[in-house]
Amino acid sequence: MCGRYVLARASGELARELDLSEEPEWDLRPDWNIAPTKTVPIVVETLVEGELVRKLGPARWGLLPPWVKDLTFSSRTFNARSETVAEKPSFRSAVRSRRAIVPADAYYEWLTETVNGKQVKRPHVVRPKDGSLLLFAGLWETWQGPSAGEDAPVIVSTTILTGPSPDDADAAEVLRDLGALHDRTPLAMTAELASEWVRPGKLEGDELHSLLDRVRTGVTEVAQSWEIYETNPAVGNTRNNGPELLEPADQISPALF
Repeated sequence: MCGRYVLARASGELARELDLSEEPEWDLRPDWNIAPTKTVPIVVETLVEGELVRKLGPARWGLLPPWVKDLTFSSRTFNARSETVAEKPSFRSAVRSRRAIVPADAYYEWLTETVNGKQVKRPHVVRPKDGSLLLFAGLWETWQGPSAGEDAPVIVSTTILTGPSPDDADAAEVLRDLGALHDRTPLAMTAELASEWVRPGKLEGDELHSLLDRVRTGVTEVAQSWEIYETNPAVGNTRNNGPELLEPADQISPALF
């Protein structure tokens, strides 16, 4: 799954790497400890006079379908299971027509172990070794609230799709480590697949399920270039926010997995 991640690049660098049609119009600030319900950047594409326009804009992390009563709903919809996203009421409309890219530098996952009869959670960083950008498959929605007046602000929200972590014993070491860390992983895409995912238009039936299958299985290729290491336990507190959260832990167990 993905319940905490990092995006700390400058907006200009992000615009170039995401091949945006224009510079972002909002103040994008680095964040090393992004948690659900925070405002995060997402990439969407629209057709303007027959031309594809790719923009980056703000969204609340935690999807808000138009029919929900209040904002608290988004605290449980920050991830969507790719296997059931086309059927679940919270996500099925968005996955057909409102697909997005959620960019990230890294994400955090907690390894749960039993020590002296107690469960201990140790935070780890997962990120590309070469420092490249993660492109997560996401969805977006707009919400105004059932009792809101015409002048009430429209809130854009988003979610990140997840899938099963690799479990092949013959897979590359990093893939085995990823599976040992958690049984779910956010679905990162290649740039080519991300362009297909975010392309505007309604998808249904076999066409939609085929795209979801390719996104789900494609994470195995993308993740082979990742690295995983134990990190600063301060990341567990959302009030902590700085580049030191990506630093390796001072004392790392000889056998992480």
